Amino acid sequence: MWYDKPAVRWEETLPLGNGQVGMMPDGKILDESIVLNEISMWSGSPEEPNNDNAYKSVDSIRKLLFAGKNDEAEMLVNKNFVTKGKGSGHGKGAGVPYGCFQNFGYLNFLHTIPGEVSQYKRTLDLANATATTSFEVNGIRYLREYFTSFDRNIGVIRLSANRKGAITFATHFYRDENVSHMKVTDTEMMWHGALPDGKGGEGLRFAGKIKVITKGGDNMTYDHQIIVKNADEVLIVFAASTDYYGHRPEEAVEHLLTDASKWTYKSLWKAHRQQFRKVFHRVSLRLDDNQDKTNIPTDQRIQQFFEDPTQDNAMAVLYYQFGRYLSISSTAPKEEKALPPNLQGLWAHQIQTPWNGDYHLNVNAQMNHWGGEVNNLSAYHKPFINLIKRIAKEGEKTAKAYYNAPGWVVYMMTNIWGYSAPGEQASWGASTASGWLCNHLWEHYQFTKDENYLAEIYPVLKGAAAFYHATLIKEPKNGWWVTAPSVSPENAFKMPNGKVASVVMGPTIDNQIVRELYEAVIKANDVLQLEDPFAKELEQQLLDVPPPVIVSRSGRVMEWLEDYAEIEPQHRHVSHLYGLYPAHFISPVSTPEWAEAAKKTLLVRGDEGTGWSRAWKMLFWARLHDGDHALEILRQLLKPAFKDETTYEGVGAGTYPNLFCAHPPFQIDGNFGGSAGIAEMLMQSHDGYIHLLPALPKAWHRGEVKGLKARGNYTVDIQWKNGWVTSYKVYGKKGETVDIFVNGEKIKKKI
Repeated sequence: MWYDKPAVRWEETLPLGNGQVGMMPDGKILDESIVLNEISMWSGSPEEPNNDNAYKSVDSIRKLLFAGKNDEAEMLVNKNFVTKGKGSGHGKGAGVPYGCFQNFGYLNFLHTIPGEVSQYKRTLDLANATATTSFEVNGIRYLREYFTSFDRNIGVIRLSANRKGAITFATHFYRDENVSHMKVTDTEMMWHGALPDGKGGEGLRFAGKIKVITKGGDNMTYDHQIIVKNADEVLIVFAASTDYYGHRPEEAVEHLLTDASKWTYKSLWKAHRQQFRKVFHRVSLRLDDNQDKTNIPTDQRIQQFFEDPTQDNAMAVLYYQFGRYLSISSTAPKEEKALPPNLQGLWAHQIQTPWNGDYHLNVNAQMNHWGGEVNNLSAYHKPFINLIKRIAKEGEKTAKAYYNAPGWVVYMMTNIWGYSAPGEQASWGASTASGWLCNHLWEHYQFTKDENYLAEIYPVLKGAAAFYHATLIKEPKNGWWVTAPSVSPENAFKMPNGKVASVVMGPTIDNQIVRELYEAVIKANDVLQLEDPFAKELEQQLLDVPPPVIVSRSGRVMEWLEDYAEIEPQHRHVSHLYGLYPAHFISPVSTPEWAEAAKKTLLVRGDEGTGWSRAWKMLFWARLHDGDHALEILRQLLKPAFKDETTYEGVGAGTYPNLFCAHPPFQIDGNFGGSAGIAEMLMQSHDGYIHLLPALPKAWHRGEVKGLKARGNYTVDIQWKNGWVTSYKVYGKKGETVDIFVNGEKIKKKI
């Protein structure tokens, strides 16, 4: 990725992260600013948000649903089936107990560089996780290099020039609020503070430290700034931490920079590069192009790709690998208390991050991890899995409060404090997410076949199933076991009396999720040979769970048990196609009639939508084996989300110049979903076999991919020409036989 001008907006800055700390330099020549981040930087605190009397209203709500009075049922849900406290603060939770993911602060520079600038270039090298800014002034070549170390938990900046004594600048740290102490010497800056707990007191404590190491020149301090004059070269290292990790952050940052004076940029970068490349280079992708466009700045390439994606296949490769890069950069699986990427990964430039930068559980946090397994980043799934295990403990309280039920449940959002209650409003806050989260627990096993892991998560799967088993009710029309009350996430419908409602019994997504969860528990019980009698109970109830798909009179997949009139036919959520992706129920091979209904559903829904919505639609079309339509959605996903250099407002979904996905505003889920979609176009393994090139667009006529992962713990390499597989390799346990679908034929291959 490269640019021929500095960033004007944050959405043009370049993201660096090692899963804990992040930096985003803007590359400005004189007044440079670098946004600093730390993934645990959360306001708020643990709370008890459950309405302990909610379960008393369940029967009344259900009676109204039985009577077709959904609007009245919704009024009761809004009264009793919501959070007891302030919840998410309606997406502005920085000052309430729910809290908000926030930026760590800004490292600002005022450089002294006299003269006219030429040959400006700003880059992000994905393969080495390093950014640069370079330019020339009066014959002097200036170079700034930045990375967040994968070897040590620090951010690193080097300022250099090809003439001695050319580096002069002042630097200071700034944060809008909550910094209580700042100490500055001529070589160090240290600060600490505490974020609000949302209850009138102090919550999470944080600390940061910067060390400035110079070659040549002079250092001094003035007004909380470090001033460097006429240096030959400068190394700046940054450390940040919070007490989320169970230590004193002031001591942690001191420890991280203890030996800083002994470090050299070369040794730090070499160790960082070695650790990063071990992971990043597991997968390589090449799509042959008619012409090379790498000499065009990335923001211009985005525009050209949107105009015609068939003329720059390498742009699709760049976007794919950018998604993998973001996965590796936004969580640190080796750390004991590692957090998964949130709505913004680990990058934020505000105190009140949009939608609190939290974990939305009605698609967004899940989409963040859809590409993890197939893109050979299985370990990067584990922090999310561990978060799910922690939520399950809190979710036991929520199950008791809202249904007086066993097991556990969580609704559509959570935070690092373990929030599991519903949101503040039924239309979006009343959808349960526990079953959907279990898809991730099961998929990780499907890809790894790790039975020790399966034994570890079996109680969590069982607990989620126990909740549904105890709370499903028999709907009167067909005698099916369904959820109630529930919603199809964020969508509404028109009742026969003309009124609008969201609350129903058994929305299609719930029916698909319950079936998938029950099947996972039953299969896990068999694999582990537990002979758990609960699995038999699930088998029995599963006989009367609604089918994964009910086809409407219009030939589409019905979103609800009733064929209600749609309020917004092009709604961004397409939750009733959960059975197509991420689940396995809808397939052009095994269930062609349902696949045709899914196709009609998508055609009516349209290709437009928010960034993440487009990414999900791309995955849908890949699962329907329509590569050209999947590529069309990728084109729309890369629609330039800006009008000109100074404004983004009013443009809508797409992609910002730094390849961040625009909801709008920025949400990282679309990046991860888009990357997963490209992998799904090249290989699928959910239908009981490994399918090579199931959704290859005509434009990707020739290429090669190495290192994709398939269910069953297989690694797959593929080469193709004119859309035809010319060679492939499948790696796995020696002696195993695996089913492969290649060039229109299903074969058995011995490994």
